[in-house]
Amino acid sequence: MSYIDEIIEQVIEKNPDEPEFHQAVREVLDSIRVIVDANEAQFRRDALLERLVNPERQIKFRVPWIDDQGNAHVNTGYRVQFNSAIGP
Repeated sequence: MSYIDEIIEQVIEKNPDEPEFHQAVREVLDSIRVIVDANEAQFRRDALLERLVNPERQIKFRVPWIDDQGNAHVNTGYRVQFNSAIGP
């Protein structure tokens, strides 16, 4: 099993209810597969793919709102940030 396939399996195990995230990870990792396969030892040593697929920060917040009939609702909002190099 390739390094990329191992990472994809780990992502699915850690996030079983997020098929959109699985798809995004597959698409990104498949697009760099040739580079990763050619330099697998270095990618493994530096845990580059593990760092790439795990967010730097996750924020969960509530979003209260009132509909057109005057009923109050509360939803949950999320912000997931993978890199803060250019700011929040």
